[in-house]
Amino acid sequence: MLRPALLALALPLLAGCNAGSGPVTGTAAMPSGGGCAAEIGRFDAVLAADLESGNVAAKVHEQIQRELQPVRAACASGQNEQALAGTGAIKRRHGYPG
Repeated sequence: MLRPALLALALPLLAGCNAGSGPVTGTAAMPSGGGCAAEIGRFDAVLAADLESGNVAAKVHEQIQRELQPVRAACASGQNEQALAGTGAIKRRHGYPG
C-alpha cells in the first residue's frame, strides 16, 4: 500500500521534468490518413518539430532519418505492414510513443 502513496507523491515532481515541452507545435502540418506514408509523414513532422525546438540533437535526427530510408523504400514498394512495423521499431528505439 505504500507504493501507490509514493507514486502519488512522485508524479507531480516527475511531471516537472517535462515542463515547457508541450504538444508538437512545429511549422510542419501533420499528415492525415492511414497507411505507411501517412505514418512516416507524421513521424517526420514530429521529428522536424523536435529538431527545431532542440528536443532532439541534429546527430540523432540524422540517425533516425538514415534508419527510415529502408522503411520509406518498403512503403514505396507497397509493403505497408513491413513499413509500419519498421517505423514503430524506430520510434520505440528512440523513445517516441508508438
